Amino acid sequence: MAEAISLLPLNLSLFLLILLGVANRVHSFGEKTVLPLHKFQWNQHSAIPSCFSQKSRRENGATILEMKHRDYCSGPVNDWNERLQKHLISDDIRVLSLQTRIKNVVSGRIQDLSGTQIPITSGIRLQTLNYIVTVELGGQNMTVIMDTGSDLTWVQCQPCKSCYNQQGPLFNPSNSPSYQSVQCNSTTCQSLQFATGNSGVCGTDPPTCNYVVSYGDGSYTRGELGREQLNLGTTPIDNFVFGCGRSNEGLFGGASGLMGLGRSDLSLISQTSTIFGGVFSYCLPSTEAEATGSLILGGDSSVYKNSTPISYTRMAQNPQLSPFYFLNLTGISIGGVPLKAPSFGNGGILIDSGTVITRLAPSIYRVLKAEFLKQFSGYPTAPGFSILDTCFNLSGYEEVNIPTTRMHFEGNSELNVDVSGMFYFVKTDASQVCLALASLTYEDEIGIIGNYQQRNIRVIYDTKNSKLGFAKETCSLM
Repeated sequence: MAEAISLLPLNLSLFLLILLGVANRVHSFGEKTVLPLHKFQWNQHSAIPSCFSQKSRRENGATILEMKHRDYCSGPVNDWNERLQKHLISDDIRVLSLQTRIKNVVSGRIQDLSGTQIPITSGIRLQTLNYIVTVELGGQNMTVIMDTGSDLTWVQCQPCKSCYNQQGPLFNPSNSPSYQSVQCNSTTCQSLQFATGNSGVCGTDPPTCNYVVSYGDGSYTRGELGREQLNLGTTPIDNFVFGCGRSNEGLFGGASGLMGLGRSDLSLISQTSTIFGGVFSYCLPSTEAEATGSLILGGDSSVYKNSTPISYTRMAQNPQLSPFYFLNLTGISIGGVPLKAPSFGNGGILIDSGTVITRLAPSIYRVLKAEFLKQFSGYPTAPGFSILDTCFNLSGYEEVNIPTTRMHFEGNSELNVDVSGMFYFVKTDASQVCLALASLTYEDEIGIIGNYQQRNIRVIYDTKNSKLGFAKETCSLM
């Protein structure tokens, strides 16, 4: 009896220590990171007069191009809230169009176009594409929007039947002795069908290869396929195949055109594979005033500025979906707590530079939202905004501690979402700040990792070895 009594204080002490530890874990919820609110608010007066960027260099076999966010190249903003609303609406249209495009590829529904027809076919809305680089085409500077969800690179050309307003002059093939039209009976012209979903159309005189790329909102580009010398920094690319757009419609933010970074034969990556080995990477900057990132072509990792080791995962293999970049998402952790959802591992998730907000299957998003709210409790809420349904009023805080978000992939690879990619600042005074994640409509739709969650991450695409890597990096360090 005395022995039992003597053990009581020890057992009670152990019990209290365990209880204290549990209480402490419930209070802290594991991993958190500090969000300094003033640093990540949109600067409404940060627009700069020109999109052109001359900062590029060749280093250790890699070509490094400076990258900028398009919002700082599109002039002053009168109504920032309205612009953000349009961004998210356009982002939703892009996601819907990507889902349609994927379903059409899987089902084999590929349009065969003829004449001057501009059909509403599968595609993506370009208004949402955010990041631009400057290249030299035929001796002329062109600012193009980079997009991993597209394959054909194109720019607006003179003479133009119908063109949108862009900064700087249109590309003029007649001023370049190296420009050549692609013939309609060539294998290059035949490659259009796989690259764009639309077959090439023969012109009448001469028999040139005409292309059409139509997007989900009615925007389009139409013109002829050409070859020209492309200079990426100081690296010349001879006979580069691109679209010379003679009729273009849409809100392209003053850019000259688009750079296709997909996986088909006509993409920039495939056309430069003998030079850069099919490897490219980017680091997307945050929304700080005049923040810049970089697009690196080539696989020499010594030019990266990453602060953590590169974590690789294999690209999911699906011949039908080979133009896209798919990964196998095996889990997500919020504040170090693994989410429990049946959808993990059941299918691939698309990583895309053009989609803004990450979309998750409804079953995954529900548990993620619940866990985030559990760990980020005590803050005043705010109304939802467009596709974002989890918002807070943080105007009374200088900084907040938010739960970390980690995406886990096959091969023990992970994407640790940077603090700049966690909240979407709707109001500049932080009175409406929303969790920058959204749910898909249906469970069988494909999840998408958007560019907002890729900020301050070096994302490496190795198409030759079918793998993709992540590493933390401060993107402004070019």
